[in-house]
Parts: sequence; structure tokens; C-alpha cells
Amino acid sequence: MKAVILAGGKGTRLAPYTTVFPKPMVPLGQRPIIEILIRQLAYYGIRQIILSLGYLGELIQAYFQNGNGRFAELDITYIKEREPKGTAGSLALIPDLDETFLVMNGDVLTSINFSELVSYHHKMGGVLTIGMFKKRMKIDLGVIETNREGILTGYVEKPHKTYNVSMGVYVYEPRVLEYISPCPYLDFPDLVLELIKNGERVVGYPFEDFWLDIGRHEDYARAQEQFERMAHKLLPGAGIRSLEA
Repeated sequence: MKAVILAGGKGTRLAPYTTVFPKPMVPLGQRPIIEILIRQLAYYGIRQIILSLGYLGELIQAYFQNGNGRFAELDITYIKEREPKGTAGSLALIPDLDETFLVMNGDVLTSINFSELVSYHHKMGGVLTIGMFKKRMKIDLGVIETNREGILTGYVEKPHKTYNVSMGVYVYEPRVLEYISPCPYLDFPDLVLELIKNGERVVGYPFEDFWLDIGRHEDYARAQEQFERMAHKLLPGAGIRSLEA
């Protein structure tokens, strides 16, 4: 199975870190986030990895190509976007995605079992499966409830709401690529809506263990705090001998 890692974004919300290096290269412990993700994929037997690069992508490519042989047992290829194509449009640049394949953002920190995710995808029979996580969001304001006439019917101070959010981890069937044109910009939410509009089966995979999107300073700080004590889940094994160094 092939896995595509989307590593082309500018990561503007993590500035000033990302003025020096791309967001997938921000470190946790002694490794960049993207290496942790690749080590997880290797552990689950996924050796064919495509890195979709954009902003400062040459730094990511240099890191893996000059890794003193640590990544020699992996088949890592690099696709460079000359201009941004979006979180779905960039897939049109990648050749030979002719079997079920994984796609994930390069800044995701999770303990997900990729084998279970793919098995669930096949069991449910969708063209696309989205890893989803229950996210509890706090609204730091008093929320007013009214009827049609504007008369108050309730008042809730700083409520919490729970939503199913996308984890940035997906399983695709090749047929989805038929909805992605080679040239135009296309983001993932727009692709999902197009699939639904055309009657395609899109599935959500519920996951409840550990997940963080390292997109904001507070998330990155939380990831740094939790990484050491959760290393047994986030790095269950190198998967290949060369990654053990």
C-alpha cells in the first residue's frame, strides 16, 4: 500500500517557527513530526511513501535523503508543487495511485492504528474514509437562545460543544481521482462535497485515543508536553531496522 503525506503548506499559524523550516519539520523530542509519522507507517508495513512538497520542501527532501541510511529500506518519492494545488488537488500530480491508498497531513500526531483504519475502510465499502475525532470546543461567551420574536428562551454561560472533526488521515479508492482535475486548485472539503453530491459513499472512521493537529502554538505546546509520556503509543516501534538509530 502507498501513503501520501501532504507536506506543502506554509504553516502560517505556527510562525515564527515556520519562517525557518516547513511545519512538518517542527521537532518533537529529537525528531520532526513528519519522521514520527513515517516511522508509524513503517511499523504497520507501509513502505511506499510519497511526500507532496511545496513551501521549503527542499529541506524535507534533504532531511530524508541525507539521513545516513536510516531511511534506506523505505521507498520515499517526492512530488513538488510549482504552485499550490490544495489539499486534494495535489493528488492529481502523483502517478500510479491505482490501488487503495492512504493520505494524511504531515503535521498530524496520533496513535491511530493504520491497519485497523484500512480494514474498516474495506469493510464499509466507501470510496473515501475520513478519520474522525470527537473534539470538545469551548465557547468563551454567554450564548443566548431566543424564539422567532427575539424573546429569550435560554442563556448558557461559556458552553462546550462536541463535534466530529477530520483528523487529516484518509483512505482513498483510486476512483476518487476522477473528481480531481490535473490543473485547478481543490481543497479536501470541496472534494468531499462533490463526492456526496454525486452519490458516492464517504465514510467516517471514529477514533477516540489520541490525536492532535499541530497547527497552532497551543497545540504544538500541548504536543511537546505529551510526547514523552506517550512515546510508547506514538512510536510503537521503528518498523524497520534502519530507523532504530
